[in-house]
Amino acid sequence: NSNSIANGGPCGVQVPEGGWGWAVAVAFFLVEVCTYGTLKSLGVFLQDLMEEFGESNSRVSWVFSICVFVFTFTAPLSMMLSNRFGFRPVVVMGGILISLGTITSAFSSSINDMYISVGVVSGLGCCFAFLPTVTLLAQYFSRQRALVTSVASSGESFAIFAFAPALFALKKHIGWRYCLVVLGTFQASVIGCGLLLRPIIIEPEPLKEAQHSDSLPLKQRMRLDFSVLKDGAFIWYSLFGLFATLGFFAPQLYIIELSKSRGVEAGVASYMLSVMAGAEIFGRLSIGVVLNKVPCRKTLVLLGCVILLCLVLVAFALVWEFWGLVVCCALYGYFMGTVSSTHIPMLAEEDVVGIEKMASSVGVYVFIQSFAGLAGPPLGGVLVDVTKNYGAAFYSCAAGMGLSAICLAL
Repeated sequence: NSNSIANGGPCGVQVPEGGWGWAVAVAFFLVEVCTYGTLKSLGVFLQDLMEEFGESNSRVSWVFSICVFVFTFTAPLSMMLSNRFGFRPVVVMGGILISLGTITSAFSSSINDMYISVGVVSGLGCCFAFLPTVTLLAQYFSRQRALVTSVASSGESFAIFAFAPALFALKKHIGWRYCLVVLGTFQASVIGCGLLLRPIIIEPEPLKEAQHSDSLPLKQRMRLDFSVLKDGAFIWYSLFGLFATLGFFAPQLYIIELSKSRGVEAGVASYMLSVMAGAEIFGRLSIGVVLNKVPCRKTLVLLGCVILLCLVLVAFALVWEFWGLVVCCALYGYFMGTVSSTHIPMLAEEDVVGIEKMASSVGVYVFIQSFAGLAGPPLGGVLVDVTKNYGAAFYSCAAGMGLSAICLAL
């Protein structure tokens, strides 16, 4: 373990500013590619799965919903195992599970098989890989935390930008099943990411004796801290995360079919995901720079981005031509990048829980999100099946994002 500590942390907390943290940032970039990046690219296979298994939109969307639910619901387990055995073995196990789940899904004989392989196995692997890595990365930086985590999290966007058209082209030659085998093999790279992790110890600065005595002991800080549920700021922030999750996954899942339903050719429609991803990269990078410079509370900047994201989701349901969809995809990608790259690291801010409690509270926060992750895509699928209009799915996303903005404002 690296115990070298540098000054500069908030409220008297000593954290490194870089060092091995840059290697952790590279690992987190690749973990983002193999978790959120691949998950959000699976919308390419939505129509294939419907045709292969003769299922409806809502039934197929449960594959993604179960994966997101397990991803977030098992967050407390992921953090408890990380605090007990260390970040490295948990992330390595996550890489094994992600790869195993995706590869075995290629041999599914029914949609129920994919509920287990992609939904449960890969979902658990994603949680084991993602949370320990992002938590450790946030502990390596203080002044540059927002910028570094934003840049590193752009791995998700790069993955969607590259994978969507690549998988669409590849499945024409080898079919969707072999595409999943290729994807699962690539996801095994998370195992190497886990081996790069080097945990650190966050220690309070020896300021005043009174301040020091109020600090949580190290072992207590590293456990899951359900006492944060008594903190009003954390409760409202968790409700923000809960409702925002309704808009995190359904747009990527349905944008291709929405575009096709409005006259866009199938091959061109797959590039809508790439437009989203390209804009999301700029969103992630720019929000990191902005948060490093703004004098106001960073949560206020996040609130502004959430409100604009809500308006863009409404616009998706209102536009009916190619360039309107392109503009909506670009705006959604940009603001999605600003929100998705900052909402978890924002827990380290003192007006939420602070850096000392982040490791113990992040599991609770993501656990609360899990229920919206389970409901989001199927809710959109039901609305599509009932209305026969893919735009209806975006209304449910906008409603969730609007509620999240209210909670964040409170």
